[in-house]
Amino acid sequence: MAAEPYAADAQTAWRLLDYIAVDYAGAVNHGVVSSPAEYAEQQEFAATVATHIAALPEKPGKAALLAQSDALKAAIASKSEPKDVADASHRLAAALLAAYPVPLAPSRVPDFARGAQLFQQNCMACHGATGHGDGPAAKALATPPIAFTDQDRARERSVFSLYQIVTQGVDGTPMPSFASLSDDDRWSLALYVGHFAVPDPVAAAGEQRWKNDAGTHKDVPDLTSLVTTTPAALGKRIGQQQADEIMGYLRRHPEALAPKVSASSLSVVRDKLKASLAAYREGDKPGASTLALSAYLDGFEPIEPLLGTRDSTLLEHIEGSMGEYRAAIEHGATVDDVATREQVLSNLLDDAETALSPNASGALSTFIGAATILLREGLEALLIVVAMIAFLRKAERMEVMPYVHAGWTGALVAGFLTWVVATWLIGISGASRELTEGFGSVFAAVVLLSIGIWMHGKSQAGQWQRYIKARMATALSGRSAWFLFGLAFIVVYREVFETILFYAALWTPGSGAALLAGAATACVALAIIAWALLRYSRILPIAKFFNYSSWLMAILTVVLAGKGIAALQEAGIVGIRPLGGVPRLELIGLFPTWQSVGAQGLMVAAVIAGFWANHRKAMKEASATPPR
Repeated sequence: MAAEPYAADAQTAWRLLDYIAVDYAGAVNHGVVSSPAEYAEQQEFAATVATHIAALPEKPGKAALLAQSDALKAAIASKSEPKDVADASHRLAAALLAAYPVPLAPSRVPDFARGAQLFQQNCMACHGATGHGDGPAAKALATPPIAFTDQDRARERSVFSLYQIVTQGVDGTPMPSFASLSDDDRWSLALYVGHFAVPDPVAAAGEQRWKNDAGTHKDVPDLTSLVTTTPAALGKRIGQQQADEIMGYLRRHPEALAPKVSASSLSVVRDKLKASLAAYREGDKPGASTLALSAYLDGFEPIEPLLGTRDSTLLEHIEGSMGEYRAAIEHGATVDDVATREQVLSNLLDDAETALSPNASGALSTFIGAATILLREGLEALLIVVAMIAFLRKAERMEVMPYVHAGWTGALVAGFLTWVVATWLIGISGASRELTEGFGSVFAAVVLLSIGIWMHGKSQAGQWQRYIKARMATALSGRSAWFLFGLAFIVVYREVFETILFYAALWTPGSGAALLAGAATACVALAIIAWALLRYSRILPIAKFFNYSSWLMAILTVVLAGKGIAALQEAGIVGIRPLGGVPRLELIGLFPTWQSVGAQGLMVAAVIAGFWANHRKAMKEASATPPR
């Protein structure tokens, strides 16, 4: 999401207000200036706040904000009590963000360990290893570094204010800006800095309180609350000791507040389905159909990979039921029928919510999920690429081999770039995911059909020898080599793309080791399978090699055709007409709809026709060849 044009002014003003609220007490005590330099800085900051607010675009609440900033300047000028100035600063900061909203929370869970590493690299020299402000470079600084262990000061400071200081630095002090760090790194560093004021035993007590008392979760319900709430503000609601314990624990373990993507997505599914049913009751069939498709693409599709790793059978039931629900709307079923289907889906979503709960996962399930996903998705692509490599070896056309290798390695690189884009730059919509999988599968199916029929023809008696004699000089031209490159790229990228989606859903803070171990195990298994296939293909007679390969290509053609049509149905490109009595077997691309089964039937017919034509041609050529 692009930042609002006023974000910089609003965030800077907010940061300065937070700074004033915390540091003014060090400048004025009972109406007397205790630190002239600090007091002058407070006056400067208050004036800068007014300047940034004045630069904000016009809105109904802007005049009130300017009045509050003038009142804050007057309070500082009259040397008001620190509590009054702090309260005025907090009120103005809250009103500022209400009128000019800006992002206040990280886009993903900060990494505490990464924060520790960044602190050691960038901050320890001044602030010291334990945050006491006693680093080796501290004595040389005109302005002493902040002691993050000062509990009274830390209770008044939010993680968001620390993030702002890390991002922009502090004017007039040696504290530099670390805007060159990524946004994720700045949040991780800010969170790490915020933990110093709470001793480990206090944080350990907070962990027990958090895990044993679910009521505390309402006090800090999400990441936004964690980073914007000060321990002092939380202490006013629940008691300072309890607030210190909970904040100490959560700042060390922000993953405890990881957004429950599954829960929010399931809410989207439920809301869209209810709205769809309401539209259908009112006779708005197009609106009901659009909402039903949105329920899948915007709500269910994002959590589909994760649910697939937890309960693949439940995933199949929900996918099938959602398809039947859309088909019922499309074909004008009765309102009662549509309502019944919506209720069935609601019950299935209850089961999905249970399966997707954090308690339902663990290191072992993550390992098994990561291994099986990569093994399943990689095997299809591996079979095709290995067949291409074995074919080129049999044809003794090793000069074309680099095109195949460039195709599958290029797909891996493209997959990595897709992961980078999807993770840090933009989100990939549900429709885009289904379209990529759908069109990729259909394209690969058509290509494999032609290759399978061609290989079957060369498996007939004498065909390969005649082909070599007639075409050895021209076979596998530059165009054919690039064709092989394209096929290798498409079949591998399709599987890499889908694996990325599954792994992104499977990853949670703390699960990295299990996920990598599962992926590594699958890679070893795929490497062994590839080695065995290539070794076996070397000793296989050429006719048998082409015969077996042609049947492999034929089977994969049928599988990919079914998967491709199913993906296009889920994207709303192809209609859905349920086919009773047909099981849903995703492994072989079988889905209980007329369209997907029809596509597979068409491919089966094309394979039979192609193989039969090859056999006829071989028989005719054999009868025309005079005996020797």
